[in-house]
Amino acid sequence: MATAKLPGRLGDKNSSLATDPRTHPGQLQALRANGLHELSYLTTDLSLDAPLSEIMAFVRDNEKSLEALHARLDYHVEGEETDEKPLVKSEQVIEGPDGNMIRLFITRLAGSVGQVDAAALVYFHSGGMIILDTLSPVHVTWAESLARTGFVVVAVDFRNALGPNGLCPFPAGLNDCATAVRWVDSHRVQLGVNRIVLQGDSGGGNLALATTLKAKREGWLSAIDGVCAAMPYISNAYHMPEEWKLKELPSLVECDGYLISSGTSSLNAKLYDPTGAAARNPLAWPYWVEEQELEGLPPHFITVNELDPLRDEGVVYYNKLARAGVRVTGKVNLGVVHEADMFLRNTLPDLYLDSLWAIRKFSDRLKVK
Repeated sequence: MATAKLPGRLGDKNSSLATDPRTHPGQLQALRANGLHELSYLTTDLSLDAPLSEIMAFVRDNEKSLEALHARLDYHVEGEETDEKPLVKSEQVIEGPDGNMIRLFITRLAGSVGQVDAAALVYFHSGGMIILDTLSPVHVTWAESLARTGFVVVAVDFRNALGPNGLCPFPAGLNDCATAVRWVDSHRVQLGVNRIVLQGDSGGGNLALATTLKAKREGWLSAIDGVCAAMPYISNAYHMPEEWKLKELPSLVECDGYLISSGTSSLNAKLYDPTGAAARNPLAWPYWVEEQELEGLPPHFITVNELDPLRDEGVVYYNKLARAGVRVTGKVNLGVVHEADMFLRNTLPDLYLDSLWAIRKFSDRLKVK
């Protein structure tokens, strides 16, 4: 009897996005156009034992490549309302936990100032908690899209672990995110909001989940009404032996090198926690949280992408939430890679709009305070 072929690189070590039959054809065309379809993209021969300075240099080069990519992409989405819903933007600067200043970029519908029943969405951007700019086009346009659905969007300019002046590792960025959420909570009346949703993608998904865990530990969980984490980067298992990955998180093998690789992800994780002291600290890596600690958390919405190495860690977190009795919904986007619905939105407009409005619908179901 013939046996079924395992998917991706589980069944074929040479599998790539160009050869995997699950790859969305429109996505593949866009990836080819930008040189992102081969396994070599953003990969390295550096090991975790390499000098920290070399790892930092490699990651800075990756950041430049990603920012250049984000700058040249087209973020127009067919079918999205734009000019019909003008926006108003403002900036608020608050003091951070270390005497640092945190910029909050607030985006909302024009004419919505003075309302009292909006939902605030506190957004934490992607970049593995270590790189990328809050004002990168991919993040700004996402905040604008969210605002056009009716959210008062507060994008948090938290400290990246790889800052312009060197390392600023965990828990600096997380503490900035927590400070921002508490500020929004204390300004509900001024902002005209009656519920607060945390939302982040990739590293931002980590920060949304970790901020919620931190809030529970510190006794201010009532500030958070709902949590949306997309493609969360939460395991810190990227350096683990293949045997462990196959047992616990097989997507790390199945999709390794599909846009992102375990090798690069492990180097990024090293910069977030250079000493390794927080290797299994749930506030740094929520994957490792015990189910008991999840009890009593607000509703969650977890989304993952089928061809993403990070897929299974999001699924595991979803299952932990469900077993802990948390109201949680989840979604798997088929045929697409990490962050495809964000940076390839012009190519995949239906996926983008579905992701956008799923968050809006999740928020609308939350209990109003």
